Order: sequence, then C-alpha cells, then structure tokens
Amino acid sequence: MDFITIVQILESTLRLAAPLLLACLAGLFSERAGIFDIGLEGKMLIAAFAAGAFAAFTGSAWIGLAAGITASLALALVHGLASITFRGNQLISGVAINFLAAGLTALVGNHWFRQGGQTPALPQDARFGALHWPLAETIGALPLLGPVYGRLVSGHSLLLYLAFAAVPLTWWVLFRTRFGLRLRAVGENPAAVDTAGISVTLQRYWAVMICGLLCGIAGAYLSTAASASFNTNMTAGKGFIALAALIFAKWRPYPAMWACLLFGLLEAIGIRYQSIAVPGIGVIPVQLMQALPYILTVVILAGFVGKATPPRAGGEPYVKER
Repeated sequence: MDFITIVQILESTLRLAAPLLLACLAGLFSERAGIFDIGLEGKMLIAAFAAGAFAAFTGSAWIGLAAGITASLALALVHGLASITFRGNQLISGVAINFLAAGLTALVGNHWFRQGGQTPALPQDARFGALHWPLAETIGALPLLGPVYGRLVSGHSLLLYLAFAAVPLTWWVLFRTRFGLRLRAVGENPAAVDTAGISVTLQRYWAVMICGLLCGIAGAYLSTAASASFNTNMTAGKGFIALAALIFAKWRPYPAMWACLLFGLLEAIGIRYQSIAVPGIGVIPVQLMQALPYILTVVILAGFVGKATPPRAGGEPYVKER
C-alpha cells in the first residue's frame, strides 16, 4: 500500500466520519442531560430529506441546511414533549421517531418528486462544495506534505470542518461553562439541581434541542455535501453507529471523535477493498467488508470495551418532589 493510497483512505475516513461525529455529539448532549435518544437515526434521516428537497426547490444549499435543521428540531421537540413533559418511555419515543422519519420521508418524497422517494440530483450551486485552503495547489505538488495538505487538510466541505470544530466546542461547553455544569448535573442528580432553584425541565429541553440542531447538520451533510441528492434510507444505520461510538467513548467528546474516526476508517476500507484474497482462506466476500462498521457496533454494544457507565439519571423522567 503506497502513501497516496493511505492518504485516499484517510480522506474517505474523514468524510465518512463527519456525520457520525455530529450525531454522536448530539447524543452526547442529550444523554448527559439524562435523556436517552435512540432517535438520532430518524432525525438525521428527516433532516437529510428536508435539506435535499428544499435545496432542489430553491437551488440554495443554505436554505436546504436551514430546512434540515428545522425538520430535525421538530422531531427533537416531539421527543422532548414525550420524554420530558409527559414523562413517557424515552426508548419507545426514540423508536417511534425512527419509524416516523422512515415512513414520512419515503411517502412525502414520492409524492413531491415521483422518483421512488428520492429527490432530484442537486446542481453544484445547491451543494456545499469543497473549500480549498490557501496555497493548496502549490503545496499539493510537494512529495509528502502535498497530499496531506491538499487532500486531508484542504478540499472538504464547510460542514465537515464544522463537525470537527464542534468537538472542542462541545468539550468547552460541557466542562468549562455554567450551562455545561448544570446540564451534566441534571443527568446525574436532577433533584439536587431542582433544589438549587434551576429548572430541570428547561435544562433537558435545551439538551434535546441542541441534539436536534446537530442531527440536522449531520443529515444535511449527507444529502447536500457527501452526495448530490436524498436517497431512501440514506442514513443506513449511522444513527445507531453514532450511539455505539458514544458508548465506546463513555460520553466524552474527544474519545467520541476517535471512535467515529475508527468507524469511518472501517467503512472506508470496506468501500475501497471490495474483494481481498487471504492465503489459505480465499476471497473475502464483499458483504463482509461492507459490514465491518456494523460488526464493530455489535462488538462494542456486547460490552467488549470495558464497563461504560451512563449518567445516573439517564432514561428516568424527573418528577418534582412536593
């Protein structure tokens, strides 16, 4: 494997990890506040559809992004109402959101565009194109530094840079601000927060809406940056992989980034190497290579990464003491 091939795989890794990272950070905010959210998949899916559809209607990627965020926030609000206000089962609410998004995107997409649930191909002006950093072409001609700077540092969409910039921002918000302290306290001991005169309901709604915002950006990335249209069920389990990465990272921002990069690397390898011959075994099936991220998800969820303790108040509705 030569150096250029390694750079190409790493480039694909970054692009495939970006939506996972945004969804993982979304779940991080929600679950740190004590609201389990397995509806990340559904929010990403409806955001991808809304972004692709409105970008196709208007020819503007920014309007598509705004539509995707709005759609995701709407489902986040539904989840908040079900799990915070009405104190319903958070897991059931997340499952319902996933089913709702899967059915709604297929039905509305087919009604609007008559293309089997897909949206029309977006022109270049309606997508988030690659951003080229200063001197990318000049430095790109250099032997080793050129491919790294020209393909790994430069040449990605704005939403990808936003995804990785969200990691230190998330760390700062959660661990260096009063808002983050209150958010984490709500996920650990909501009764103590309530005793201090802070609204548990408000803090949890903030967390749920931030989750919707990040899922909206992740979905918009899929349909307006990573590809040129929305395809039915295009999230393909990325929301669940993001949850696995969150557990793998034990609800911490920087380990979440590395976990998402690991998943992205496995997916990139599976896409690039469709048929690998192993001496004494034969050719590895294409399906096995494509299933690598999902196999790792099962391994992580089976508990082979050590004990991962979620926030103590996670999944439990808070009932104010009288």
